Amino acid sequence: MRPDHVIIGTGINALVAGALLSLKGRRVLLLERESVAGGCLRTEEITLPGFRHDVMAATWVLFMTSPAGAALGPHLARHGFECCHTPHPTAVLRPDGSALMLAMDRAANVAAFNALSPGDGDRHARDAGGVEADAPFLFGLLGGALWSWATARMLWGQVRRRGLRGLAAWFGSALVPARGWLETGYRSPLVQALFAPWVLHTGLTPESTYSGQMGKVIAFALEAAGAPIVRGGSGQAVAAFRALIEENGGEVRCNADVDRILVRDGRVRGVQLASGEEIACASVLASVAPGQLQERLLRGVSLPEDAAAAREFRHGRGNFQLHFALDRPPEWLAPGLGDVALIHLADGIDSVSKSANEAERGMLPVTPTICVGQPSRLDPSRCPEGKAILWLQIPDAPRVIRGDAAGEIAGTDWDEVAEAFADRIEAILRRHIRDFDAIRLARRAVSPRDLERMNVNLVGGDPYGGLCSIDQFFIFRPYPHSTNGTGTVGGLIHIGASTHPGPGLGGGSGYLAARRLGA
Repeated sequence: MRPDHVIIGTGINALVAGALLSLKGRRVLLLERESVAGGCLRTEEITLPGFRHDVMAATWVLFMTSPAGAALGPHLARHGFECCHTPHPTAVLRPDGSALMLAMDRAANVAAFNALSPGDGDRHARDAGGVEADAPFLFGLLGGALWSWATARMLWGQVRRRGLRGLAAWFGSALVPARGWLETGYRSPLVQALFAPWVLHTGLTPESTYSGQMGKVIAFALEAAGAPIVRGGSGQAVAAFRALIEENGGEVRCNADVDRILVRDGRVRGVQLASGEEIACASVLASVAPGQLQERLLRGVSLPEDAAAAREFRHGRGNFQLHFALDRPPEWLAPGLGDVALIHLADGIDSVSKSANEAERGMLPVTPTICVGQPSRLDPSRCPEGKAILWLQIPDAPRVIRGDAAGEIAGTDWDEVAEAFADRIEAILRRHIRDFDAIRLARRAVSPRDLERMNVNLVGGDPYGGLCSIDQFFIFRPYPHSTNGTGTVGGLIHIGASTHPGPGLGGGSGYLAARRLGA
């Protein structure tokens, strides 16, 4: 049966688009080059049997608060999609052992921050409250179709509400870097350290334009919705999506590497697999990085402006992951951290800035910013009873190694230095957990190169689909001339982390594409 829509890839955006279109009765075919579906959504026993780790993406707050989540949540729940929560979504743990937790309770956070430094809690209430008050406008910009009459009407409404100068002032304040936001807004080093690492998870740094606004959005989202994970792992979420798509007549095929998008007379005519098989269709959604789209899938198609822009497209820092199987749940030396979903090991703004800068210059950071997830605390099914797992993400690893900022690790090949870098990370972790060596059963390092091997779209281990600086974001993503993922090839829509609204598990570009196609 000829599909109405072929979707290249099975990451979150592809799954969202496929699910929405199939619910509208469209015949969808998702093609995945790897042997397992999901893109960055994989759950595997990579340390020991019975210990199930999310190998890449793990936290689902963006999906749970997104339009895609609202539309698909009830349908996915029927197929086993269930989230696990904790009232303490995040915390920071500094080298001196001091720690601060964020609760899903604004009053509690205000009181805790004010106790550290009078006025800090009140400032947090204004920051989070400001995001809440501006939510329709702000999230319309962050997740809506920017080149649309709906966005034009929204902007005109803001001009009428604020005045032209007032709207310009709003945009000016939204462009403030996180360093400016935190250093002028908060006096407590602990409060600054709590929020500073989060900008790395948006592909930015404390000095990046608009990273302050993204920090406020994350603070609001964590407080409002927490840091949920999927019961059974992100792989279980993929299974739920797949069951929903297949229930509605769609198909997900693995080991199906699309080699080329077939184009004739300026329109999509189908796709050709690496095996030589051709599949006819008039609509293709490509969830791929720009290089894959232009250099491979559309090779031979004359698109000079897109091809030139793809060559100049820049990817960001790499991502390094470290997974531990433990004999029992970790006992943190700092009290109260046992039930926190995500703990950052960082000293503050300067340490986050330093490690990110070192990674951007191709250096292994002396003291990486470390995000520690405790999935088995939220979801005991991830490991045998009484045991535990830890999920560590280092969002400031170099894509291409030029050296070691500490001068201790020799080599510039990730296959050669990954374990030594993992030793550095483990040494930092060990200082904060009682008897860590006694409870450590196994470890698995996943380098930026390993990530790219698992998913070709993670170029150099970049999990954000490209640098998220303002010149490659919003209406400029992925190219300065981009328009809602469409171009001069009729029937082709570019989706994925490299397109607006960017990376994360919100499924935004897949949602927008499906709506554009009538879902």
